[in-house]
Amino acid sequence: MGLNDTPSADRVHIGIFGRRNAGKSSIINAITGQNLAIVSDIKGTTTDPVSKAMELLPLGPVVMIDTPGLDDVGELGEKRIQKSYQVLNKTDIAVLVVDGAECAAARSVTDYEQIELELVKRFVEKKIPYVVVINKAEALDEIDQEKVAALFEKEKNLIFVSAAAGTNIPELKELIAKQVKADDMKLKIVGQFLEPGDFAVLVVPIDSAAPKGRLILPQQQVIRDVLEAGAIPVVTRETELTQALAGLAKKPKVVITDSQAFAKVSKDTPEDILLTSFSILFSNYKGNLKQQVQGAKALDSLQDGDKVLIAEGCTHHRQCDDIGTVKMPRWMENYTGKKLVFDFTSGVEFPEKEKLKQYKMVVHCGGCTLNEREMQHRLAVAGEQNIPMTNYGAAIAYMHGILKRSVEIFTEIWQEL
Repeated sequence: MGLNDTPSADRVHIGIFGRRNAGKSSIINAITGQNLAIVSDIKGTTTDPVSKAMELLPLGPVVMIDTPGLDDVGELGEKRIQKSYQVLNKTDIAVLVVDGAECAAARSVTDYEQIELELVKRFVEKKIPYVVVINKAEALDEIDQEKVAALFEKEKNLIFVSAAAGTNIPELKELIAKQVKADDMKLKIVGQFLEPGDFAVLVVPIDSAAPKGRLILPQQQVIRDVLEAGAIPVVTRETELTQALAGLAKKPKVVITDSQAFAKVSKDTPEDILLTSFSILFSNYKGNLKQQVQGAKALDSLQDGDKVLIAEGCTHHRQCDDIGTVKMPRWMENYTGKKLVFDFTSGVEFPEKEKLKQYKMVVHCGGCTLNEREMQHRLAVAGEQNIPMTNYGAAIAYMHGILKRSVEIFTEIWQEL
């Protein structure tokens, strides 16, 4: 992936919701001008959420998410519905698609209320900006339109369209774009702490787990952020850090390391240079660093037999010395001296409230592949259950006795420690 590509985690996530055959897939195809989603008259064609990263003018880089119908039936249908509701946890803008013809044919608006208005209620509860799209407008006369509009009389962001005829599709795209606050699209990971001309040293271990021929996503994003600030990124392995620091014309503002190398990098970095990790930067960027710093302290209260959840946002091939499934459990048991029970999740799978109660602690990766809304959702679920949640960087720094130093760049949090 090139540095000019916008990662999916930093794209606006647009979730398309509605009943089976409401025209969700047709709407996606119409607003993108591409056949991204399969369209069929057979109900239930979309059986799992399908995501597609793309450019959507005038909004810019987005991820479109087509979801299964919310009126699916049977045991399998219930599972599909739950998958659709899960998508809400990462949806930045929701688009509710209503079959105008079917809605107008209902005996009364109350026959058509349950699913649509329940979904609108969820949008409001989760503070998700949304648009109500009445599709198949070509089949509605003026009386029908008034009847359908009466169901959503309080919705200001309502629009009648025809995916088949292309009616009001440009207007729909404009309406969706208005739901997002204007943003200069610059990253805000570490650049806000840098002045033009500052040096930022990035420590990137090259081991068996490192991808061949490229840097991983958080490393790429931090480099781009440093460049956006007019600062100068210097990239080195931990084995050459001392040499790199000695060779610089002036003292760097910050050293940013892969969390796995925290111990060595801390030892080799002078105390008058700020030190942090990629994982900690991303926790602040899209999560809640204060919560995760406090969560690291739960390591001291773990007992034999306690269950710990180690969660990652991405799915990747597990190496023989994988940080999540091998290194982190080993470090935690060595630090606590306790025999712990570990569970692991990755990708979109993250336990909801009741299932999360069994854990004494959650340790999460930096979340570079998750968008801010999904990361905030995970932190909120843990917080509601009073379950301490930390991340790789904060946990590793805490176990090495350098947590306070690793968050010094975040003055408010540093002062509290």
